[in-house]
Formats: sequence, C-alpha cells, structure tokens
Amino acid sequence: MSKENIDAAASDQNEVQDTEMTSPENSQGSQQDNNSEFNDAAVEDSPESALEKLEKAVASEQDKFLRLFAEFENYKKRTSKERMDLFKTANQEVIVAMLPVVDDFERAMKELSKDQDSELYKGVGLIQNKFLGILKNKGLEEVVAAAGDTFDSEMHDAITQIPAPNKKMKGKIIDVIEKGFQLGDKIIRHPKVVVGN
Repeated sequence: MSKENIDAAASDQNEVQDTEMTSPENSQGSQQDNNSEFNDAAVEDSPESALEKLEKAVASEQDKFLRLFAEFENYKKRTSKERMDLFKTANQEVIVAMLPVVDDFERAMKELSKDQDSELYKGVGLIQNKFLGILKNKGLEEVVAAAGDTFDSEMHDAITQIPAPNKKMKGKIIDVIEKGFQLGDKIIRHPKVVVGN
C-alpha cells in the first residue's frame, strides 16, 4: 500500500470514530451511564430504606412526646404541691398569730380558778375549749413538755439555765414558761423552758 492510501484510510477511520462519538447512539450510551448512577441512588432510597427512615422519625417524635408528657406531669405535681404548701403556710401564719390568744385564755383560766364565781369560770372555759377545738381541727397540737423531761434542743427552747436542785435534774426541764405548739409535723412555736445545769 502506498503512503497516500494509508493516510486516507487513517483519516477515514478517524472520521468514523468522530461520528460514533457525536452520534445520537453514543449520546444515549452516555445518558445510560448517567441513568445508571441515578438508578444506584434510587436503589439507596428504596421503599425499605424510606420505611426505616419514617420509622425512626416516628420513634423520635414518640420519644419527644413522652418526654414532654412526663415533663408536664411533673409540672402538675410540682404546682399542686406548691399550692398545698402555700395553703399550709397561709394557715400557719393565721394560727401563729392566734397563739397569744391561747396564752391569754390560759392566764384567764388560772386567775378565774382563784375566784369563787364558778359561772364566769365555766363560761370562759367553754369559749376556750371551742377556740382550741377550732385550732385542733386545723391541725394544731400542743408540744408536750413537762418538768422532769429531758431537754431536747430540737424540741425545746431554753430560756435560761439554773443550778439543778439535784443531780437527777441535771440536763432536764425544771419549769415550762410557755407552751409550744406544732402544726402537723412542723413545730411552729417551741416550748420555752428552764433547764437544770
């Protein structure tokens, strides 16, 4: 073959290759390659994986809902407890304000017991009992403290210490100056006592 024939054959072959590259058939081939990439991505988002994603989203939302519900229940309990404490505190303030009246009744009854007029004594006694009954219905109780009891700094308020009359009374209550009261479990006024030293 001559050199011209070889050059012509090579140029024909290049033209055929160029037409193959630009022909619609080859462009479809490249589109098929691109489509296969999209198909791979579509396979990744198959119905099973979409279902898993939805299940995870639902589980996450249920978890958020349960946490929010639990938080709301705790809020309701806390506010209910705070409201009850507020009522108790308001009740306590009124009862503490009435304790001097209880003391006045005690002093009046002590003085009236000396007098011979028993009708006045009975009348004041009835009023005192009615008043104490109302306070007891509200939860007021007397803190028991008597001479000879062991002094407890959490229960009693020591006004003063005096020398004990005997060794047996050392560290014990010698005299109760003022009664103490508690409202429920809380002491609202400690009994004021004199302690033997």
